[in-house]
Amino acid sequence: MEIKVPLAKGLLPDKYAKYAASSDKVDGKPVVSFPIQVTGVPKNAKSLALTLIDWDAVPVSGFPWIHWIAANIAPDVLEIPEDNSRQLKVPMVQGRNSTAGGLIGNQDPNTAWRYNGPVPPDKVHNYHLSVFALDSELPLKDGFWLNELQDAMRGHILATAEIVLPSQN
Repeated sequence: MEIKVPLAKGLLPDKYAKYAASSDKVDGKPVVSFPIQVTGVPKNAKSLALTLIDWDAVPVSGFPWIHWIAANIAPDVLEIPEDNSRQLKVPMVQGRNSTAGGLIGNQDPNTAWRYNGPVPPDKVHNYHLSVFALDSELPLKDGFWLNELQDAMRGHILATAEIVLPSQN
């Protein structure tokens, strides 16, 4: 399985990150999710899931920052289009990002349960996008947490693809 995301000069394009236009931000945070091409999904897959995590956030915040988690994406999808987190042209259930946690306390499902774009505070950060091919749909509803996704996927992962997406400070 392979995933691709368009980069600009080796970085996640500004539209999806810190330097997005104000029209592509909510409360100063980028909200337009980037397109993802998916190929080579196993024929017996029943669904896909994804995680977008910033491990470079650990020295800054003390924990990896969850930017986007989603599940129950149809396995025959070849591309998750731009801004799918808000437009849902490709159906998916979406989990909570790190703004929903106790430190930030964001309770708005429109921003806490969707894509929360990169805004690295100190240097270029590497954002790890992982897509999982699964042998079943997962019993998750919008607003699930990362640990619930991991528990639900355990024993159901057929294939995994990962790409690192650098984003500028």
